[in-house]
Amino acid sequence: MNSGSTGEGSHDFARARRIVKTDEFSSVFRLRPSQKSAHFVLYTRLNQLPHARLGVVVAKRFAPRAVTRNTIKRVTRELFRVTGLPAIDCVVRLAKPVNSKDGPATTAKLKAALRVELARLFAAQAKLSGKPALPPSPPPPSGSP
Repeated sequence: MNSGSTGEGSHDFARARRIVKTDEFSSVFRLRPSQKSAHFVLYTRLNQLPHARLGVVVAKRFAPRAVTRNTIKRVTRELFRVTGLPAIDCVVRLAKPVNSKDGPATTAKLKAALRVELARLFAAQAKLSGKPALPPSPPPPSGSP
Protein backbone atom coordinates (compact mmCIF):
# COMPACT_ATOMS: atom_id res chain seq x y z
CA MET A 1 0.00 0.00 0.00
CA ASN A 2 1.25 3.43 -0.88
CA SER A 3 1.69 5.51 2.29
CA GLY A 4 1.03 8.75 0.43
CA SER A 5 -2.22 7.60 -1.15
CA THR A 6 -5.42 9.49 -0.46
CA GLY A 7 -7.70 6.50 -0.76
CA GLU A 8 -9.28 7.70 -4.03
CA GLY A 9 -10.92 4.89 -5.95
CA SER A 10 -9.86 2.14 -3.58
CA HIS A 11 -11.22 0.49 -0.48
CA ASP A 12 -8.45 1.60 1.87
CA PHE A 13 -8.76 4.35 4.42
CA ALA A 14 -5.54 6.32 4.01
CA ARG A 15 -3.98 8.34 6.82
CA ALA A 16 -4.69 11.53 4.81
CA ARG A 17 -8.41 10.81 5.24
CA ARG A 18 -8.20 10.42 9.02
CA ILE A 19 -8.16 12.90 11.87
CA VAL A 20 -5.35 11.60 14.06
CA LYS A 21 -3.97 14.47 16.15
CA THR A 22 -5.47 15.50 19.46
CA ASP A 23 -5.58 19.19 18.52
CA GLU A 24 -7.46 18.34 15.29
CA PHE A 25 -10.06 16.40 17.29
CA SER A 26 -10.29 19.28 19.79
CA SER A 27 -10.83 21.89 17.08
CA VAL A 28 -13.80 19.90 15.72
CA PHE A 29 -15.22 19.12 19.19
CA ARG A 30 -15.22 22.83 20.10
CA LEU A 31 -18.04 23.38 17.63
CA ARG A 32 -21.66 22.44 18.22
CA PRO A 33 -22.73 19.00 17.03
CA SER A 34 -24.09 19.19 13.51
CA GLN A 35 -26.10 15.93 13.57
CA LYS A 36 -27.39 13.55 16.23
CA SER A 37 -28.91 10.10 16.06
CA ALA A 38 -30.05 7.58 18.65
CA HIS A 39 -26.49 6.53 19.54
CA PHE A 40 -24.13 8.90 17.73
CA VAL A 41 -23.20 12.57 17.59
CA LEU A 42 -21.53 14.02 14.49
CA TYR A 43 -19.30 17.08 14.78
CA THR A 44 -18.13 18.83 11.61
CA ARG A 45 -15.83 21.66 10.61
CA LEU A 46 -14.78 22.90 7.17
CA ASN A 47 -11.22 22.05 6.21
CA GLN A 48 -8.85 23.42 3.57
CA LEU A 49 -8.16 20.03 2.00
CA PRO A 50 -9.60 18.64 -1.25
CA HIS A 51 -11.33 15.82 0.67
CA ALA A 52 -13.21 15.03 3.86
CA ARG A 53 -11.50 13.51 6.91
CA LEU A 54 -12.92 11.31 9.65
CA GLY A 55 -12.26 10.75 13.32
CA VAL A 56 -14.14 8.16 15.37
CA VAL A 57 -14.47 8.18 19.16
CA VAL A 58 -15.95 5.08 20.78
CA ALA A 59 -15.70 5.12 24.57
CA LYS A 60 -15.34 1.88 26.48
CA ARG A 61 -18.19 2.86 28.81
CA PHE A 62 -20.65 2.83 25.87
CA ALA A 63 -19.22 -0.25 24.12
CA PRO A 64 -17.50 -2.36 26.78
CA ARG A 65 -16.10 -4.99 24.42
CA ALA A 66 -13.22 -4.30 22.04
CA VAL A 67 -14.92 -6.35 19.32
CA THR A 68 -17.95 -4.06 19.47
CA ARG A 69 -15.83 -0.90 19.45
CA ASN A 70 -13.84 -2.13 16.45
CA THR A 71 -17.03 -3.09 14.59
CA ILE A 72 -18.45 0.40 15.16
CA LYS A 73 -15.24 2.00 13.87
CA ARG A 74 -15.10 -0.32 10.84
CA VAL A 75 -18.73 0.33 9.84
CA THR A 76 -18.29 4.09 10.36
CA ARG A 77 -15.18 4.22 8.14
CA GLU A 78 -16.85 2.11 5.45
CA LEU A 79 -19.93 4.36 5.26
CA PHE A 80 -17.87 7.55 5.44
CA ARG A 81 -15.73 6.34 2.54
CA VAL A 82 -18.68 5.63 0.25
CA THR A 83 -20.76 8.69 1.20
CA GLY A 84 -18.52 11.22 -0.55
CA LEU A 85 -18.83 14.22 1.76
CA PRO A 86 -17.34 17.59 0.75
CA ALA A 87 -14.13 18.98 2.30
CA ILE A 88 -15.03 18.81 5.98
CA ASP A 89 -13.56 17.26 9.08
CA CYS A 90 -16.07 14.87 10.71
CA VAL A 91 -15.83 13.37 14.15
CA VAL A 92 -18.34 10.64 14.97
CA ARG A 93 -18.73 10.03 18.69
CA LEU A 94 -20.68 7.18 20.26
CA ALA A 95 -22.89 8.94 22.83
CA LYS A 96 -25.07 6.12 24.20
CA PRO A 97 -24.53 2.42 24.90
CA VAL A 98 -25.14 0.09 21.95
CA ASN A 99 -25.23 -3.24 23.79
CA SER A 100 -24.41 -4.77 27.15
CA LYS A 101 -21.68 -7.10 28.34
CA ASP A 102 -24.24 -9.91 28.64
CA GLY A 103 -25.14 -10.45 24.98
CA PRO A 104 -22.87 -11.23 22.05
CA ALA A 105 -20.23 -8.62 21.28
CA THR A 106 -21.37 -8.15 17.70
CA THR A 107 -24.16 -9.60 15.58
CA ALA A 108 -25.47 -9.18 12.06
CA LYS A 109 -28.45 -7.36 13.57
CA LEU A 110 -26.16 -4.89 15.38
CA LYS A 111 -24.09 -4.29 12.23
CA ALA A 112 -27.24 -3.68 10.17
CA ALA A 113 -28.61 -1.26 12.78
CA LEU A 114 -25.28 0.61 12.89
CA ARG A 115 -25.19 0.86 9.10
CA VAL A 116 -28.71 2.29 8.94
CA GLU A 117 -28.12 4.80 11.73
CA LEU A 118 -24.72 5.97 10.46
CA ALA A 119 -25.90 6.12 6.83
CA ARG A 120 -28.74 8.43 7.89
CA LEU A 121 -26.29 10.57 9.86
CA PHE A 122 -23.90 10.97 6.91
CA ALA A 123 -26.76 11.48 4.42
CA ALA A 124 -28.21 14.26 6.58
CA GLN A 125 -24.78 15.90 6.78
CA ALA A 126 -24.27 15.61 3.02
CA LYS A 127 -27.67 17.23 2.48
CA LEU A 128 -26.76 20.04 4.89
CA SER A 129 -23.44 20.53 3.12
CA GLY A 130 -25.23 20.90 -0.20
CA LYS A 131 -23.84 17.75 -1.75
CA PRO A 132 -26.10 14.74 -2.20
CA ALA A 133 -24.83 11.63 -0.48
CA LEU A 134 -23.85 8.81 -2.75
CA PRO A 135 -25.66 5.59 -1.91
CA PRO A 136 -23.43 2.67 -0.95
CA SER A 137 -22.40 0.69 -4.01
CA PRO A 138 -24.31 -2.54 -4.48
CA PRO A 139 -22.21 -5.71 -4.26
CA PRO A 140 -20.89 -6.94 -7.61
CA PRO A 141 -23.12 -9.48 -9.36
CA SER A 142 -22.20 -13.07 -8.60
CA GLY A 143 -22.35 -14.25 -12.20
CA SER A 144 -21.08 -12.38 -15.24
CA PRO A 145 -23.02 -12.73 -18.52
